[in-house]
Order: sequence, then structure tokens, then C-alpha cells
Amino acid sequence: MKFAKVAQKLALWAGSPTTFMGAIILIFLWAVSGPFFGYNDTWQLVINTSTTIITFLMVFLIQNTQNRDTDILHLKVDELLRVTQEAQNAMLGLEALDLKELEALRKQYRQLGEGQTVSLDGTVVQENGNQNLNKC
Repeated sequence: MKFAKVAQKLALWAGSPTTFMGAIILIFLWAVSGPFFGYNDTWQLVINTSTTIITFLMVFLIQNTQNRDTDILHLKVDELLRVTQEAQNAMLGLEALDLKELEALRKQYRQLGEGQTVSLDGTVVQENGNQNLNKC
């Protein structure tokens, strides 16, 4: 749990305008210091090493916050499906489907959007010529 809290705070800090401006200032100071160091290999190595380390750590930080956000979104959608009487409860277990099954469902829902009502097994239940999208 400590990692999650630290990762969340770091993500908020890293995405702030202040941090962005700080990074711009550091790059500017590094560029301005080039003539003082004669644009030597060590001068270049400082920026290369710094950016590589920061990028490496940020990948894990971004992945952690993305996983957290995705889990939260899934829980919210699951709750909406649970309380909606017309919702298909089979949608709550989509994580267990493979890529082909998900693509088949995508195709069915695309057809729903085009005016066809399709059951989960893929059979057309009803053709809707002019679907009223205002009904909930």
C-alpha cells in the first residue's frame, strides 16, 4: 500500500506544470553550460544518463497509475451494469474472454449501434429500422 500512495503522489507531482517548468529550466541550464564545459563527452553524458534514468522510472510510475485508473474505471462500469436492469450481466466477466471473443462482441455492439438488436450468442433478435436512442 505504501508504494501505491507514493506512486500516486509522484504521479501528481510529475504531471504538474511546476515540474514541467523545472525540467525546461534544467535543460536550459544544461544547454547554456555547454560552452563552459567545451561540449565534451561528460557534459553530454550528464543529460543522457539523467534522462534515461528518469524515463526508466517514469515508465513504472505511469504503468502503476494507469493500472489503478483502469481498475477504478472497471469497478465503476461494473457497478453501473449491476444496477441497470436491462444490462447484460455477462458483460461483468469480459476480462476472461480472449481477443477473438472480444472482437466478436465488438462486432455485435457495432451492429447494435447500426440498428440491429443482437443476442450474446450472435443471433439477430430484432431489426430496428429507426432506433430511438432517447429511450433508456
